[in-house]
Amino acid sequence: MRLEPSVIVTAGGPRPARAAQEATRTIPIIASSAAASVANFARPGGNLTGAANQTNDLNPKRLEFLHEAVPGTALVGVLSNSANPGTPDLVKALEATARTLGIRLVTADARNAGEFDKAFATIAQAGAGALLVMPDPYFYTRYPEIVALATQYKLPAIYEWAEITEDGGLMAYGESVRTIYRRVGDYAGRILKGAKPGDLPLDQPALIRLVINLKTANQIGFTFAPQFFDRADEVIE
Repeated sequence: MRLEPSVIVTAGGPRPARAAQEATRTIPIIASSAAASVANFARPGGNLTGAANQTNDLNPKRLEFLHEAVPGTALVGVLSNSANPGTPDLVKALEATARTLGIRLVTADARNAGEFDKAFATIAQAGAGALLVMPDPYFYTRYPEIVALATQYKLPAIYEWAEITEDGGLMAYGESVRTIYRRVGDYAGRILKGAKPGDLPLDQPALIRLVINLKTANQIGFTFAPQFFDRADEVIE
């Protein structure tokens, strides 16, 4: 606030957006995860707007896709971060979906880079046949390491952002993180030209994609069922 910015852009989930709101009710705020901070998507009012990304809400669907892709597994590993206050509710939602699918979950916690090896070893020792990586801002900064460990353990894994498959992730179901930040940048530009954040509706995703990477599938010795390709919006060969 001492810098007196013309606009504040927040990234990394809803917590930074809430922190910015607590710090100022006058400086415009553009949030990459704005949904939890406004009452009305069409007319947010106040000094905050941005993108209404749905990555957390897509978790149950990710588990369903993983179950379809690896139908023989009865146990799915979940990589979670207990330092994220939203994790318990997300895990509960996954557990409810797992019960409807007739599968079990084994959750392993990683709060920092030093805990990834132990978390993957826990998941592998439990006998999990697949992996769901929870949406988490910290995990996004460590995806190359997470993808490498999933490949090392030959675990078919699904992730939150479509771009992760470009870096070797096997599957992803979600939005494009690049598109979200382009939208955020566009809104920041509009505000710098005189628009009011309260008049700008939350920008909701136009496209949520299921992307699969065949190169990674070959690398871990995994074969997608032929009908699963009909589910995919994009196949990386």
